[in-house]
Amino acid sequence: MSARPVAIWLFAMCLLVALMVTVGGATRLTESGLSITEWKPVTGVVPPLNERDWQAEFAKYQQIPQYSVLNPGMTLAGFKAIYWWEWSHRLLGRLIGFAFLLPLIYFVATRRIGRALAGRLFIVFLLGGAQGALGWYMVKSGLTDRIEVSQYRLAAHLSLAVLLYAVMFWIALDLWEPRDKARRHPLFWGAAALSLGVYLQMMLGAFVAGLRAGRSFNTWPLMDGQFVPPGYLNGPPGLRNFFENIAAVQFDHRIGAYLIGAGAVWLFWAARHTPHAPRVRALMIAVALQVGLGIWTLLAVTPVGLGLAHQLGALIVFSCALYAAHGFFGAGMLTPRSASSSA
Repeated sequence: MSARPVAIWLFAMCLLVALMVTVGGATRLTESGLSITEWKPVTGVVPPLNERDWQAEFAKYQQIPQYSVLNPGMTLAGFKAIYWWEWSHRLLGRLIGFAFLLPLIYFVATRRIGRALAGRLFIVFLLGGAQGALGWYMVKSGLTDRIEVSQYRLAAHLSLAVLLYAVMFWIALDLWEPRDKARRHPLFWGAAALSLGVYLQMMLGAFVAGLRAGRSFNTWPLMDGQFVPPGYLNGPPGLRNFFENIAAVQFDHRIGAYLIGAGAVWLFWAARHTPHAPRVRALMIAVALQVGLGIWTLLAVTPVGLGLAHQLGALIVFSCALYAAHGFFGAGMLTPRSASSSA
């Protein structure tokens, strides 16, 4: 029995997670993430239905520091605008849960999925539920003593979402193009390291977003006229400097982009005569476009549209890196003739 329907379902789930990450980015860029101050996993699916309900929700938002510091003159219409972003983000999370669980039960019942894979996918489902709880834990950090969520919790929330994306994408690739582990290419470890680097770069991006660091040092290639900004080590003591100092966070994110770009060029050079050169070429192009988009976003002081495009671009780069690594792991091995024709 073909496993491709299962693969298509998992690829579709990856698209939904990518949409979820993008909407989550929009809630951050529009300062919408704290507009709903309670976590109601079941009844929260119903938005305010009348003027009285809207006034009650608005009153709850008016009790948190973000309202008094950032939005003291906000109208009810303004509150509705940010509320719908956060409500949509939470609703999409619930829909993803059903879109994952119901087909999973069907595929297990019809024996399209074996016991081992079913176990792994049920773990993914449970981690998806934990992601919802982690999202609320993140929101709570901005309801009392802060006007925004903790950048640490934001990074944790994004890291789990991207990890779930990677697991589903990898499993889908396994089902679409079965691997031959005995034919693992030596460049697999280079591609895997590059994939990990992209993942870590996305986490650095979460700290940039959490500190609004993309709206500072809006020049390139220098920062305040220097390659290394003068305030690089002037933040909190110890390791906190690298996660709470805007200058350090943005500079490290820039360096991460340069390193990934260099790694993509190296991998393409090393793989130029292998059957998987087209995969690595796609990765190199995606990295180049993402670096250019990042520079544009920085110079434009991170408008919402460019910020979301840059975040989505990071997922595309990550997907290309995983696709390249999967090929080197033994999947989709081509004959020399077919490889040359595909190049």
